Formats: sequence, structure tokens, C-alpha cells
Amino acid sequence: MAQRLLTATASGLVLLIMSLATSSLHASALPAFTDLVRENTPAVVNISTTQSRGEGEGRGLEMPELPEDHPFHEFFDRFRRGPGGEGPGPFDARSLGSGFIISDDGYVLTNYHVVQNADEVVVRLSDRRQYVAQVVGHDERSDVALLRIDATDLPTVSIGSSGDLEVGEWVLAIGSPFGFEHSATAGIVSAKQRSLPQDNYVPFIQTDVAINPGNSGGPLFNLDGEVVGINSHIYSRTGGFMGLSFAIPIELAMDVVEQLRTTGRVSRGWLGVLIQDVSRDLAESFDMDRPYGALVAQVVPESPAAQAGLEVGDVIIRFRGEEVTTSSALPPMVGRTPVDTEAEVTIIRDGSEQSLTVVLGELPEDDAQARGARPEAETEPDTAELLGMRLRELDNEQLQERGLDRGGVLVERVGDGPAAGAGVRRNDVILMLNQKETPTVGDLERVVEDLPRDRWVPMLVHRDGSPRYIGLRLPEDG
Repeated sequence: MAQRLLTATASGLVLLIMSLATSSLHASALPAFTDLVRENTPAVVNISTTQSRGEGEGRGLEMPELPEDHPFHEFFDRFRRGPGGEGPGPFDARSLGSGFIISDDGYVLTNYHVVQNADEVVVRLSDRRQYVAQVVGHDERSDVALLRIDATDLPTVSIGSSGDLEVGEWVLAIGSPFGFEHSATAGIVSAKQRSLPQDNYVPFIQTDVAINPGNSGGPLFNLDGEVVGINSHIYSRTGGFMGLSFAIPIELAMDVVEQLRTTGRVSRGWLGVLIQDVSRDLAESFDMDRPYGALVAQVVPESPAAQAGLEVGDVIIRFRGEEVTTSSALPPMVGRTPVDTEAEVTIIRDGSEQSLTVVLGELPEDDAQARGARPEAETEPDTAELLGMRLRELDNEQLQERGLDRGGVLVERVGDGPAAGAGVRRNDVILMLNQKETPTVGDLERVVEDLPRDRWVPMLVHRDGSPRYIGLRLPEDG
């Protein structure tokens, strides 16, 4: 009995020792951020801005209308009327952000939205010194701004490479969330090459590092203490951190810095196409074995793409030898290519690969110009019922309002039928069907008569100001 008890006790001790050893091994595998934070905090700065607001301009708050017997009526009424009793007077709007020093002679990098429209920008260092900064330049499309302060022998960060990052790798941010200066938060890289709405030229780094208002413009470090990104955006339904944070790759930011320092402005390569993703249905309609690439929905007239022979319905699958996996991957590739560069573009057209050489232009500053202006067109109005849709041709004024120069057929109503199954919506304008232009109702009717049955075909529609492809399929017994 004593022998069995001794054996059981020994076995328990062995298991306990193994468990402690395993826990210790896991603990030792976790990164230590203390040295990284201590060495880099001096080069991270707090940025505060002031913007003057005139009389009558909003303070960003809506004052509720309360009944006179409400206990807070007098308080809100006094705030609404202002000190003179006639409404709010002039005041200074203030905001906070972060940044980091990239050269010992005073150059500081941050987000453009941190200093946008600021009358005064104050940079405060970790040793409590503060300077009024000059905005050397900015680039709204990448949300990068370059500042300079009148100081020398400053601590600086080390610039790394976001291209070397791997998903799952540890990263750390230092910034001033909600004004709490030099706060450090850590997490991992969740994804790379993310595209966000209205940010087509930035392939963001997605992380789960806790980023909140005030972190904007601060650095994102790898475990070697190198800056790999600028913390810029969060995705949130509440305004606070929800595990989705986005950083601008440092290579893109430093390219902007170099252009701002040398020329005072930023130029980007421009192809001159409007693109969309290839869905599974569209891939079948274009005889592709799988959905990938960037589908050309519009070619801007007289653009580099037009001059090189790119056409609506082409699918761009490689740009300068680099694979285009999705449509969002193409704009950053083109944007970082120097103007006047000869670029080989590989496309799928009529089910086979072709290569074209495009001489890139410079991306226009005006987004509307980059999308291409459309002149007035002439057409004869007509109506019809087809594919479950009620259709009407657009007159010249309506075409001009929509920026259409080759006509199109307006969808007035969508009922039961193939069009509804394809996702056609009311107020869509049908521009092409099965790669044939349909400027009039008659043209559309003739194309429909020749459509194959029980097979996906591409339909190009103009929706919410932009062209886009959808897949249409006629039933075999229709």
C-alpha cells in the first residue's frame, strides 16, 4: 500500500514538473516589448492642432431642444446662446494625434487627417519639449503629412520594411490614444494588402493592435524595433477599438516623404480604367477557369489605357509581371510606378491571354477627371418590356447628367425574370450585354435574341455613377 502511494506521488510530481516546464516554455516564447518601448518612445511625439472657428460655426455638438420645465433647459439654452446671448462666438477647435521623428534635424511623419485644415500644429516630445511645427507637405490620397520642427540632434526611429511582415507576426504601436501620451499596445498582423473604401492607392496592413482616436499618425513597430507602418484607421461600429486596425505601409509613406521633400508634391502612375472584381458567374461568362484579376468596366477616353488598346471587358491579370489577384491589388501597383514608365499589362480577352504595353500617365488631382468626363450624346427615347424589366431609353440631357456618351437603356422596374436573378436594379442603365453595346432598346432586344441559353453572359450596367459588370443567365427552356 505504501509502495503504491509513493509511486502515485512520484507520478504526480513528474506531471506537475512537466506542466510547469511546458508553461515556462510557452511564457518564454512570448515577446518582451520593454526594450523596444524604452528605446523608441523618445522618437514618438504627441501632436495637437488648433483650428479657428468663426461665429455661427458648429462646435460638433447638437444641443437638444428641451421643455422650459426641464431641469437642464437653462444650462443648454445658455450654452446655445453663448456668452453674449446671441449664439456661440468664435472659438478654437482642437484635436490630438501622434507622429514620429524620422530625421535628427526635425522631420516628423504623421497622418494628413491629423493636421488637416489646422491653423497651428504643436509637436510635443517625450521629454516635454514642444515646438510649433511647419507642415512641409501632405498627400491626401495616402493620408500622409510631413512636418518639420526647429530642433536638431533629435532621437529618431529606424525605418524597416512592411514587405517582410508575415501574417501572425507580433507588432507594437506607440501613440496617444484619447490624449494618453506614449501608450504602448501590441498585437499581431491580421492581413496584408487590404483595400479600404476611398483609399484605393494604399495596400493597408491590418492588425489587431488596440488603436483608438489619438493613435492616428503613430508608428507601428516590428519586434526588431523598426517602423513598418503608420497607424491610420480603425473599423468600428462604436467609435472605439474592435480588433480591426489599419496601418499605411512605411515604404509607401517614405516614397511620399521623398517626393514632398524634393518636389513639394506627389505624383502617381495612371492607367485610366475603372475596374471591379471578377465574380464566379462573370468568370464563367468570360471563359475563365476561376475568378481573379481586375475586370475593366470603363476605359477613360484618351487615357494611357485607351491609347494602348485596352477595352471594356478585358480582365487584367498581371501588371509588370506581378499577378493581379483582385481588382483592389491593381491601383497600388499602378500608383507606385513612375510616370512615363512603359508597363506590360497581361489581359484575358475573348478567353485567351494577350499582352499590351502601356506608357503610364500621371494620375489627375481631380478624381472626376481621373474617371473621365463624358460629352453629350444623342438618342431617340423608346420603351420596352424585356427579361422581366421595364426599360426606357434616356434622352440627351439624362445621358449627360449620368456622364454617358454612347447611350444606354434605363431600367424603370424589375419584376420576376432573368434580370432579377442577375441582380439588376431599378435605375440601372444597361450599357452592354454579352460584350455588345446596347445604346438603344432596339439594340438590346437584338442582342437578347442571340443570347445562349443556360450559360452566364456578362452585362455591363451603370449604377450609382460607376460602371459595373454583373452575370446574366437565361433559363434553358425560356
